[in-house]
Amino acid sequence: MKITQHSYPCSKGEIRLFRLENSRGAWVELSSLGAGITGVGVPDSKGVIENVALCYETPDLYLGDGPNMGKCPGRYANRIGHGRIEVGGKKYQLNCNLPPHHLHGGADGLQNQLWDAEVLEDGVRFSVTSPDGHENYPGNLKVTATYRWNDDMELSLEFEAESDAETVINLTNHAYWNLRGATAGTALDHELKMKASRYLETDHTLLPTGVSIPTSGNPMDFSEFKTIRCDINADFEPLKIGKGYDHCWVIDEWVPGRMSEEVVVIREPQSRRTLTIDSDQPGVQIYSGNWLTGSPKGPGGFEYSDYDGLAVEMQGFPDAPNRPEFPSQTLIPGKPYKRLINFKFGTY
Repeated sequence: MKITQHSYPCSKGEIRLFRLENSRGAWVELSSLGAGITGVGVPDSKGVIENVALCYETPDLYLGDGPNMGKCPGRYANRIGHGRIEVGGKKYQLNCNLPPHHLHGGADGLQNQLWDAEVLEDGVRFSVTSPDGHENYPGNLKVTATYRWNDDMELSLEFEAESDAETVINLTNHAYWNLRGATAGTALDHELKMKASRYLETDHTLLPTGVSIPTSGNPMDFSEFKTIRCDINADFEPLKIGKGYDHCWVIDEWVPGRMSEEVVVIREPQSRRTLTIDSDQPGVQIYSGNWLTGSPKGPGGFEYSDYDGLAVEMQGFPDAPNRPEFPSQTLIPGKPYKRLINFKFGTY
């Protein structure tokens, strides 16, 4: 594995950038800002390598961006209702940075921190400490995100975390994929298939109600390959509320600690690239890039538009701290948190 690195200044200090290149010339680019994925170059069916992860023109543009492009948000990815949690019998009020709710750990969450970085033989291990009271979360939290890249076009991401006090946690990666190319335009013609036959019902603010609903017979059904475009404009209230897909699906037959294979498969008919995702997380948030217009510019000054990328966030359920019927996202001292996501790239 060939690993090169350089740095880039931002208002918080030096962003460290890493490029991992395998023996086939395929590559991954990672950033110490938010332990982010800033590029993935993989071949199409004709062998042409192109970046398929949406990215910005310069590394500093990732700081404080709305889309959380490619970064690892936290402490708690997705929504926490009204920013309220109760941990260890004590109530905490988090910042409601997406009124009326708390989103992705707050405006100064892990995605906007400079993580330490350690180069491995086949990847990079990022680490960060979130002190007690950071964004009003309890406990001193230590987090690592370890990326590994191999000759089989597999990018693995392992999260580990521990806290000295009871707290809540939900970690994921927020990359946006366009398998035709990062600046190719709309991703609505990508075909998606998932092993998830239920999704979480949400209210008008996209906060889960605690109820899961079968996908059969409605636009949330991706049990077989279907384009994102197919039903996105359907007369279906959940899609109208979010201007597209921005919902959490429940992984079929999920068991804590066990990997679910081929949970999500995406394919793109022009390049014939595929992305297959395995994970031990209980849910998958699919976000169809409904609000990408106005994002920082991409390479060469490319201006992103809504639906130009598809975010696939393997994660715990949103608002789980307030929903005892959901799988617990509580982190207890002495019981480390570990989660794994595998991204496998190929062609068909």
